[in-house]
Amino acid sequence: MGKKSRVKTQKSGSGASAVVSPKEMMNLISELLQKCSSAAPPAGKEWEEYIQIRGLVEKIRKKQKGMSIVFDGSREDYFPDLMSWAQENGASCDSFTVADFGPEGYGLRATRDIKAEELFLWIPRKMQMTVESAQNSVLGPLYGQDRILQAMGNVTLALHLLCERANPASSWLPYIHSLPQEYDTPLYYQQEDVQLLLGTQAVQDVLSQYKNTARQYAYFYKLVQTHPAASKLPLKDSFTFDDYRWAVSSVMTRQNQIPTEDGSRVTLALIPLWDMCNHTNGLITTGYNLEDDRCECVALQDYKENEQIYIFYGTRSNAEFVIHNGFFFQDNAHDRVKIKLGVSKSERLYAMKAEVLARAGIPASCIFALHCSEPPISAQLLAFLRVFCMTEEELKDYLLGDRVINKIFTLGNSEFPVSWDNEIKLWTFLETRAALLLKTYKTTSEEDQSMLEKPDLSLHSRLAIQLRLAEKQILEKASASGRAKRLHFQKKQEEGALLPRYEESDIALLENTDSDAKLPIILRKLEEVEEGQEIPMEEHSPFLNGEKAFWFKLAFEEKKRDTTERTGSSKKLEKKKKQLK
Repeated sequence: MGKKSRVKTQKSGSGASAVVSPKEMMNLISELLQKCSSAAPPAGKEWEEYIQIRGLVEKIRKKQKGMSIVFDGSREDYFPDLMSWAQENGASCDSFTVADFGPEGYGLRATRDIKAEELFLWIPRKMQMTVESAQNSVLGPLYGQDRILQAMGNVTLALHLLCERANPASSWLPYIHSLPQEYDTPLYYQQEDVQLLLGTQAVQDVLSQYKNTARQYAYFYKLVQTHPAASKLPLKDSFTFDDYRWAVSSVMTRQNQIPTEDGSRVTLALIPLWDMCNHTNGLITTGYNLEDDRCECVALQDYKENEQIYIFYGTRSNAEFVIHNGFFFQDNAHDRVKIKLGVSKSERLYAMKAEVLARAGIPASCIFALHCSEPPISAQLLAFLRVFCMTEEELKDYLLGDRVINKIFTLGNSEFPVSWDNEIKLWTFLETRAALLLKTYKTTSEEDQSMLEKPDLSLHSRLAIQLRLAEKQILEKASASGRAKRLHFQKKQEEGALLPRYEESDIALLENTDSDAKLPIILRKLEEVEEGQEIPMEEHSPFLNGEKAFWFKLAFEEKKRDTTERTGSSKKLEKKKKQLK
């Protein structure tokens, strides 16, 4: 299985530069590690730091030219072996085949009619590359002694993938052969492509991704060369930056969570064949069957023979798709732009505002999101803006008295304004803030549209401009929405309209609805990230949000669980109210 004889390592003489001494290379690696480990640059100097890091990386890449492992032939040459290997190992292969879908790349094509919710694909654990399989591989001794590997499963998977790729006897070679030899993540962008993102809300994540990847490469290069537990790793003889960039991108675009063998916790995994599915809007249709110990996927919709089979990767923004998956999804119903907001600690009313926000379960400084849909703000952001714009008297009204707990639950509910003046202030703030953010871009939306019409535009430049344009369109919608809301509430105020008042009986309204904006904030998990809060160690890597995230279940009971959660929310509300009192 697999064309094992077709793997080779390029050496100097096949297009490589002169042989570099180990000492010279180690000096460059040390310089790179030091640069990437230094303190964060001052605001506005991030691009300058990126140029310096990239310059060091390019020096290293030039000296490593021709030293990476490559495979003969094209990627599609290996798909028959992938299918045969999958079938021999107990995967389902009778409902689809791998096919080329042009701009979308390779994907799964139905070989028969498939009904919606029909189980058509399953992949046994033994086919999957996991953190557990890495521990049981040649990487195991190093994993057992290195705390970074133990803390960062995605890095472990990347090194596991490289070790298996270099092993001619690896059982995963049919899968590894089928992976792309290059990716379209920003790690592969030319400098001028990255420069197109300057001024965007996403550029910091792109620069951080590159810096983190370079730092990790330098760290593990030194570790592989010097640590006794790494003496038997195939990476000791050849471990290039291009190798690591490839492995990072392979994991970043494919990693998923599955339960460990004993089902006690989750671990990261690469799932062959299933990861060939492309994305579309919809619902999560993949789960993990613990009884049969396999990943299972049901059809998202009806598929006719020869149609492409899609899955839903999750509610991701286009920034996440571009940075971590290497594509832009044109009809993304979940697109959004990050916006950083906070109450200034120097403000006279800071303590009162922070207290009201804390009672609502919202930090005083936070990264929120503006959404492409209407309304452009979440219940959490609405609540934050209401508190942000409160007067001292309004703050007292939410801090003192017998009914303050009840009032806290209305902060994220659009039907219960604090006051007409407060609504006017918050929507004016949103309108103005979005307009100011639009002015930070170096081009207009019209100019971006014109650039995208150029036939000779490179793929990576196109992705960068598409993302830049999408951000502007969301900000334009948010500013327009803010203006419309401001005018609406100004009219209410001028007409002397009565302010809707929250009553105890309105708890039913807050709970028995499908509208997220009407749920008590404190009963929902905040989707925003508090500034400076501790991020799980896994997410310090360049693979932040890089998996096609889905929940694994023994059986598909999403509807049942959702119903249970809604009917039980009344008890949760009363319990929370008692705790707050």
